[in-house]
Amino acid sequence: MGLLDRLGFGKLKEGLSRTREGLLGKLTRLATTRSVIDDRTLDELEEILIAADVGVAATGEIVEAIRNRVHTERYENSDELTALVRDEIRRQFPSPPAPAQILADQRPPGTPYVILVVGINGVGKTTTIGKLANRYVREGKSVVIAAADTFRAAANEQLEIWAQRARATLVRQAQGADPAAVAFDAVASAISQGTDVVIVDTAGRLHTRVNLMEELSKIKRVIQKRLPDAPHEVLLVLDASTGQNGLQQARQFDASVGVTGLVLTKLDGTAKGGIVLAVTRAMQVPVRFIGVGERLEDLQPFDAGAFVAALFGEEVHGDA
Repeated sequence: MGLLDRLGFGKLKEGLSRTREGLLGKLTRLATTRSVIDDRTLDELEEILIAADVGVAATGEIVEAIRNRVHTERYENSDELTALVRDEIRRQFPSPPAPAQILADQRPPGTPYVILVVGINGVGKTTTIGKLANRYVREGKSVVIAAADTFRAAANEQLEIWAQRARATLVRQAQGADPAAVAFDAVASAISQGTDVVIVDTAGRLHTRVNLMEELSKIKRVIQKRLPDAPHEVLLVLDASTGQNGLQQARQFDASVGVTGLVLTKLDGTAKGGIVLAVTRAMQVPVRFIGVGERLEDLQPFDAGAFVAALFGEEVHGDA
């Protein structure tokens, strides 16, 4: 593992510290108060996982898998419980899809990779866009950000600051302009300029507002008039600290624009990091990125193996 990888993993471990302290602390106490892995132990394990926001469905599968392993592989000592939980959580994550940066690399010349970013206000959408733009620019790609949240007075100003920090180009119009027109102009500009990536910001009023969902659908349709196979990624940004409430948001946005990937922000501020597994299982779409801090570099591509290792306080070994 190289230096930058180690620094990123260290930040991930730090960001998951509250979740790890809660989960491992409870697992340790459970193991010390139960001498064997029996039904009562597994019932208490179920409560611990649900409290960590792993989700009812995933928790049920994890506990049942452990129950079967205890029976078939003759696990008896409760000291082995934490290792069993770790293994079964890791198995719950689906095989990782192709990273977004690889998908962007595969685009034909002159056809940008278009990312539509959605989510309600307050989840960290604007900062996520800035950090995402920064990642692509650091990889040598040119980036256009479309300021299609034209309703919030401060939205364009916030996005302009992040675009400058990330060294990306911002396409914007006056407050109150048609959001779909901004998105269309950004894609058209990117095609004419040979830009590699377009990231489209959107409004984030309450997800229960029908007009917001209609607006997002319109943005998607208008983008497709200029580039029929776009958007190539629809990223839903969720605040990890909201826990299970985020699942309802995810379903609403998915019904409107077809979510293809998730970004979980503010993992460094919650003790319920199990929501990463819960939302992945419930939505059947991958977590693309996780946010573990405020710096530009603190948006990390999601890696299930590294996530589970960090969650259980382990190290990831590799080449120095």
